[in-house]
Amino acid sequence: MPASEETGSGPVVHDNRRIDPVTGQVRGRHAASKPAGTSGAGRPAAASGSAGASGSAGASGSAGASGPAGVADGEPEAGEDDLKDAEAKAAEAKAEAVEAEAVAAEAVAAEAIEADDDDDDEVIEGIVEDLIVAERQDAVADAEARLAERTADLQRLQAEYANYRKRVDRDRAAVREQAVATTLAGLLPVLDAIGQARDHGELSGGFKSVADSLQAALGRLGLVTYGKKGDPFDPKIHEALTSTYSPDVAEDTCVEILQPGYKVGDRILRPARVAVAEPATGPDGSSNEAE
Repeated sequence: MPASEETGSGPVVHDNRRIDPVTGQVRGRHAASKPAGTSGAGRPAAASGSAGASGSAGASGSAGASGPAGVADGEPEAGEDDLKDAEAKAAEAKAEAVEAEAVAAEAVAAEAIEADDDDDDEVIEGIVEDLIVAERQDAVADAEARLAERTADLQRLQAEYANYRKRVDRDRAAVREQAVATTLAGLLPVLDAIGQARDHGELSGGFKSVADSLQAALGRLGLVTYGKKGDPFDPKIHEALTSTYSPDVAEDTCVEILQPGYKVGDRILRPARVAVAEPATGPDGSSNEAE
């Protein structure tokens, strides 16, 4: 392997120049085109001129004068430009590597920032969703509370209206009953006269038909006639005009109906006027007659 291709710590330099085996100087490609003995040739003229006169001593002396490097004045060292180029390229590659590392680090940082932003967005979205859910729950609870309140108000109003209708209906019925009772009470003397005429046999002909129609109409209005001979005496519905003792009765008894009683429903328009007979003996069996 040529010396120019040896591997070392630096880059490999391929040198196309040739080295003079006598002087050790480097000859370029242009050295062969120059005439011998010139200063630009690969072998110096002094060395060839002194070879016949002084012998080997002169040659060795001139060789010692040129130095072991064997480099002519004004010519650069072997591979210096190539080394500089290699160093420049190495520095450039290193700068590119550093720049690539910076770009990679920047990309990683951007990805990390983007991931953090995504996480932050997810957290914010979760918080917003929780707030929306909480607001909806509050709105639903508020709506349910208002609905329950409105329902209670409606139920209360319905109950009040139902009670009002019942009260109105009851008042209407009472007013109607009072009106009917007042009207029928005014017709009681007419009914008494018709009854007396019937008892005396004076009710006949057309008058009898009118009397029957009137009594039927009053019956449809709810007028009821009560009071019969033999009914137990009740001071709530009977009015005793006379009282006698009789051994034929075991309790106070209506033995004669002087005037019949009239009522509408539970309302007494006029109590029955009767003659009452009391038992002849008292409850203890003693006689009620005077000694």
